[in-house]
Amino acid sequence: MFNTSLQMSLNCPSHLSVSVTRQRNVCKRRLNPVLAVPPSSVILHTDESGEFPESRNSSSSSNASLSSCAGSLLCHPNTVGIMGGGSVDSTLSFVRKLVHWSKENEETCTPFVLCSDPVLNRELLSLERNSSTLCSRNARSQFDHSPIVENLLSKRVFLEKSGAQCIVVPCHISHSWHDEVFKGCSIPSLHMAECVSRELKEAKLKPLEAGSPLRIGVLATDVTLKAGFYQEKLQNEGFEVVLPDKATIEHTVIPAIDAINRKDMEGARNLLRIALQVLLVREVNTVILASNDMCDLLPRDDPLLKKCIDPMDALVMSTIKWAQQAVKEGMQHFSTH
Repeated sequence: MFNTSLQMSLNCPSHLSVSVTRQRNVCKRRLNPVLAVPPSSVILHTDESGEFPESRNSSSSSNASLSSCAGSLLCHPNTVGIMGGGSVDSTLSFVRKLVHWSKENEETCTPFVLCSDPVLNRELLSLERNSSTLCSRNARSQFDHSPIVENLLSKRVFLEKSGAQCIVVPCHISHSWHDEVFKGCSIPSLHMAECVSRELKEAKLKPLEAGSPLRIGVLATDVTLKAGFYQEKLQNEGFEVVLPDKATIEHTVIPAIDAINRKDMEGARNLLRIALQVLLVREVNTVILASNDMCDLLPRDDPLLKKCIDPMDALVMSTIKWAQQAVKEGMQHFSTH
């Protein structure tokens, strides 16, 4: 079901399936006596133009079917809106963790609406992976981010209208414009850097040396580091932030991303190990790997990876906690009325 084709699918327990193609919209209902059960999630893909499938001309009957499907999602007080970013793989990895981890203590998974746009995917991925061409201040200032911000804003509005009660963005670079995109939003949003900073604070870490401050390293693409939101959120929680120096960025981080672009994964892996070791010798408690590409480079059993933290995991856990709290508040509200 989780594929990159141009389709909308309702991920409910074999109650309803909706498929949208370029030529026409087709709504298929499976014969099942439990059609009244609301869907647990909606996954929406836009087409190559960035438009949502239901915005195209289609028959009134198809539009009515789609409208009724979407409307049934509004009854969930814990519905999460997921805004896809530069990597479809990382978005789906977030979804898998959200589903599996939320079901560990619950009978059902957290309901969600997922919006994935191939146009936005390409723009964000290109910006992140071509950071070496944007290193100079002039190049960054001349790059027009307004189309990306407008695209993100349209996705936020769509998720609000789709019944989401909270929005998450499992994409590092998208958080560069988080405040701008979510200004005036009618529902809460979870900031990935805030989630991982709060998790580290709650872990009650101790400095590696008595009397020294708690140091947290951050390793990411140059564009994400320049945005500064990880540094800001960590400092707000009282941590000292340690970033790779200019030489490390120029000789390991940027070349590692370039190696990934060339599909030289072994070369990228070796460069990442060097960058991590440079940070670790500076007495950091842990290193935040704020890059999906970097997180996927090292094997799961790599000793260096055990000294790192993936902010995406913190976002998943914060999302689950929000959803659980939303259910409790909904039940309390229901019991008092």
